[in-house]
Amino acid sequence: MKQSKSLGVLLNGIIKENPTLVLVLGTCPTLATTTSVSTGVGMGIAAMAVLIGSNLVISLIKGIVPKKVRIPAYVMVIAGFVTIVSMLLKAYAPDLNNALGIFLPLIVVNCIILARAEAFASKNSPWLSVMDGIGMGLGFTLALFLIGSVRELLGAGTWFGLQIIPKGVTPMAIFAQAPGGFFVFGVVMAAVGAILKKVGRKPVQNPCENCPSHALCGAAGECPSEVKEEK
Repeated sequence: MKQSKSLGVLLNGIIKENPTLVLVLGTCPTLATTTSVSTGVGMGIAAMAVLIGSNLVISLIKGIVPKKVRIPAYVMVIAGFVTIVSMLLKAYAPDLNNALGIFLPLIVVNCIILARAEAFASKNSPWLSVMDGIGMGLGFTLALFLIGSVRELLGAGTWFGLQIIPKGVTPMAIFAQAPGGFFVFGVVMAAVGAILKKVGRKPVQNPCENCPSHALCGAAGECPSEVKEEK
């Protein structure tokens, strides 16, 4: 039973509640780092490492952190793991570290990581929190891989730096820019939504419940859109 639940939590982040393609979280780093597959995948792996570590620690300390300071406490934990990942990349993958630029330290306030800390890790066991971190991290990395593959192939004619489209064919540079990123992001999201609908998995329509500030919105922890107006 425990194994089945762990597998469900793992697959949930990859497919049913993919943080980028279904919950539409982490849009900024998604668009900024997917101009090449290697940079996008590097961002996904870095975020996954932070997710796993922060989920584990937050799950362990959830009983001793006062509710009023839980968000600052979570941010401090996340910042610690981001610092570790940043130092490792500077030492062993300086090119990737330079390519990610400001978006690496900004993992501290990545809404995916904060959302999982508040919505899952603070309410579940360390083991399930680790599985959630792995699942959400893999889902984020998969989304970056798909979007980055399309953008690099069409925008530069390469894939992981390898020349795929003949050099005589002029690549569509717009896909390496913001408008092309938004277009590819939308197309991939629509494709994933259609696949989920076809296989009988209803995509999440309202991701507000996974927002770290969800409990502060509306009445009784409901989102403003869910609170009915009094007649």
